[in-house]
Amino acid sequence: MARQIEATHAWMESLIHQTNFMHGEEAMTRLGGPIALLKAQATQTFEYCAREAAQIFGGLSYSRGGQGEKVERLYREVRAYAIPGGSEEIMLDLGIRQSLKVAQFYGAKL
Repeated sequence: MARQIEATHAWMESLIHQTNFMHGEEAMTRLGGPIALLKAQATQTFEYCAREAAQIFGGLSYSRGGQGEKVERLYREVRAYAIPGGSEEIMLDLGIRQSLKVAQFYGAKL
């Protein structure tokens, strides 16, 4: 779980650094695909963490009060957090298409 969280966080920090040092048009052109892929990665990581926390807490993760309250709420709402940004399949497809388009525009031979 820590491996996935750290990888997602490092990727996010990298993209934030790139947006800070690129001009507006260049950042929008080059980083659309990677940002979509990061969103899908973050959603998958969150779902995995919620599932693992529910497994660790066992039956307490189903109670709406007490020690398992936070785990129950995260486990229940994990899909609701993912929906506003688009489904994972759409984000993954968008990310790959954008990345390929940018790579071909800048002369990559694919």
